[in-house]
Amino acid sequence: MIRFLRPLLRGTTYTRLLHLWVPMLVVSVWLFIGPSVPWVPALVLVPLALVPAVRRGEGVQARLLLTPGEADPGISEAPSATWRDRLRTLLWLELRMFLGAAAMFATVWLPAAGFELARCAWGLAPSGVPVLDRLPPHRAWALLTPLPLLALYGVVVGLGELVTACARRLLGPSAAERLAALEERTEQLLERTRIARELHDSIGHALTVAVVQAGAARAAGDPEFTDRALDAIEETGRAALEDLERVLGVLREAERPVSARPTLAEAGRLLESARASGAKVDAEVTGPVAAVPGPVSREGYRILQEALTNALRHAGAVPVRVRVRVAVGDGTLALEVRNPLPGAIPGAGRGSGLRGIRERAALLGGSARTGPDEGDWQVRAELPIT
Repeated sequence: MIRFLRPLLRGTTYTRLLHLWVPMLVVSVWLFIGPSVPWVPALVLVPLALVPAVRRGEGVQARLLLTPGEADPGISEAPSATWRDRLRTLLWLELRMFLGAAAMFATVWLPAAGFELARCAWGLAPSGVPVLDRLPPHRAWALLTPLPLLALYGVVVGLGELVTACARRLLGPSAAERLAALEERTEQLLERTRIARELHDSIGHALTVAVVQAGAARAAGDPEFTDRALDAIEETGRAALEDLERVLGVLREAERPVSARPTLAEAGRLLESARASGAKVDAEVTGPVAAVPGPVSREGYRILQEALTNALRHAGAVPVRVRVRVAVGDGTLALEVRNPLPGAIPGAGRGSGLRGIRERAALLGGSARTGPDEGDWQVRAELPIT
């Protein structure tokens, strides 16, 4: 019994009934003006549905009154963008008026019918309610008195469910809107993946440098070298904290644009950090690095960072050759990092980092090759800059 009456305790039941009543206010006004042509309001809906903003207004009303509190009710708030949207809006307006008329009639006639049956059961004469105005007074009508109220309950709850289902069908997102939402979701997932990759590169680089520096300082036993190592660890740690703070800021404020990330113009910081770790870095930069477009320059910085990190992590303090070449005429940016192979060829240990390099290059329409080459380990990436 409690489960049967539960819809009467939900506010949604009454907001849906209010949504059905709203268009009847306009119809009621018109019936005072032109009762001989009651179909005029339905005719007026035809040009009204052609206005793009009407669909937005109907969507806002439906979300507010039919699905209050639902995060994703499946009802769009976008204006009509195509003729199909306008046709769906017209069908919705006509259907809403029809269901509203049914709800208005039921909520007026059914309670009156229950009252009329009670009057007849009490022995009083009918008071003129249509259909029931010829009932003879009789006590047996008392058994039928609850039926109109039960019917009213069913009509109110049933029409509310029906109008909500119709709203989701006729005011739901169009194919173009669903595609736009899917693209937006894809962009969000790509952004999360990019942030995770960036944190891996930045924090991984900082931790690798710190571990290598600490180990080198302990092995050297030289106070001057130890001071330099601590300075390098501090500088790398500060840079990693800045990256972490920036990325966390982006995660906290999803609508805030991503602040400027390091570019190849700041690659000197990476090279000095690697040198401070004991690696002998032979770097050569040719071409106008400052002319490289921002997205390419930022991803190039991360590719270089990951390549140096892998060299330090797997080969230690070895000679590293870095070549950065910007060929404006060819429209390419070439990055190459080579270092002598350690005793065993790296395998799974480099998997995630090398995969990140290849993904970054592919994202920009470029390519990346990693692996042994003439006794060295080579990371080479070519990115388009035009």
